[in-house]
Amino acid sequence: MRRAVCPGSFDPLTVGHLDVVTRAAGLFDEVVVAVLVNDSKSSLFSVEERVGMLRRGVADLGNVAVDSFEGLLVDFCRDRDVTAIVKGVRSGVDLGYEVQMAHMNERLAGVQTVLLPTAPDLSFVASSLVKEVARFGGDVSSLVPSYVLEPLRRRLGELPDASARPIRSGRTTKRRTLRPRVRRRSRTDD
Repeated sequence: MRRAVCPGSFDPLTVGHLDVVTRAAGLFDEVVVAVLVNDSKSSLFSVEERVGMLRRGVADLGNVAVDSFEGLLVDFCRDRDVTAIVKGVRSGVDLGYEVQMAHMNERLAGVQTVLLPTAPDLSFVASSLVKEVARFGGDVSSLVPSYVLEPLRRRLGELPDASARPIRSGRTTKRRTLRPRVRRRSRTDD
């Protein structure tokens, strides 16, 4: 049996994630979507909430299961007899990172990595961007499943000062303030 894993933080789940999982389900006999438990990273949704969203998203895919994991992905793969890791690749930046990880995973556990280019119309979709746009009231309804939209809006509404929060992605954390910079006039400007 060919078993693969689609790992990620899925915070929040996007239509891009579901596209990769659906395509992986067509390539493998069984696919496990694995939500990373990372206590050192501040997440918008709990692991349980993300697992629930994913289970709802893959309910129609008979060969897809959802689980969570902590620690090394290769250990998860060994424990579940997974032979391939499936990752979506949006850009050259993603590709460089994923190739490096693929080599490491193969060296550590002999697990192969299958890189799926994202669909062109989804190549810009990233959880971090979805959160950023939604945080400022932008329309993300075409970027997340309908059942994720309202919890996302509610959760972002609970944040005290969203514009000064760090913007996190699955690969990096950047601290920036999203407020426009205003040059203050000095008396010598007159």
